[in-house]
Amino acid sequence: MSRPRWFVQLIKKLFPERFLFARLTNLPGVDRVVDYCLFHGDDVIYLPKDQTILINEPITKTGDMVLPSRVVEHFIESASYHWIMDFCICRSGNHCQDYPLEYGCIFLGEAVLQINPEFGHLVSKEEALEHARHCREMGLVHMVGRNKLDSVWLGANPAHRLMTICNCCPCCCLWKMLPYITPMVGDKVSKMPGVSVTVSELCAGCGTCAEGICFTEAIVMVGGYAHINGDCRGCGRCVEVCPNQVIELSIDEAAFVQQTIDRLSPLVDVS
Repeated sequence: MSRPRWFVQLIKKLFPERFLFARLTNLPGVDRVVDYCLFHGDDVIYLPKDQTILINEPITKTGDMVLPSRVVEHFIESASYHWIMDFCICRSGNHCQDYPLEYGCIFLGEAVLQINPEFGHLVSKEEALEHARHCREMGLVHMVGRNKLDSVWLGANPAHRLMTICNCCPCCCLWKMLPYITPMVGDKVSKMPGVSVTVSELCAGCGTCAEGICFTEAIVMVGGYAHINGDCRGCGRCVEVCPNQVIELSIDEAAFVQQTIDRLSPLVDVS
């Protein structure tokens, strides 16, 4: 059953409190309840920004590669129903000042027919592809997969017929709560297969990459140099901002796009 407008307005008001919610999930028993009600069966993958990857070739040749955005394009092209939200609930709830509020998620699959038409609209395959492209051009990062939470807050069921394609900014993303949430939930949000992000020995220790760039707080300064810990989800933003170009995002698996598609396809039926 689609959610009324007041319900979504309430979520927006409560959105800034997501860090408190995340910490509460670490209480004994709470983790299992939250996981079952909001995240059961989920698998969500952050895709690296196309222009930041290096696959055993100079980065200037990315135009000749199969890029991470191909995962998004595959599911859009495979889906029978395409829905674009008229707003991003994360940026709206956080009153984002850096990225447009109106560039919301793309939802795919039959369950989109249950979303309240006040929140968005059905679009063609071509319109969905164009929307995704515009989001990338604005610097937003795709997150794609099954996310039961979206099915719950939208009232769009069943969850296995709703695929989420989020277009995330670093300042307002829901998953900024990853460093605080129970691993039972946090581990369901992951890097693309084969992705690694490393800092070379040439790091000058300027700290640019550690200043609000990483939405999971995975970059810290250790001994005057940047260090990337296990919380990294491989989005590639740090690669872009490094003034000395000493951070490298590489993918050591040539079939990384197909592996991602094969991993997500059984979880959500978008046909």
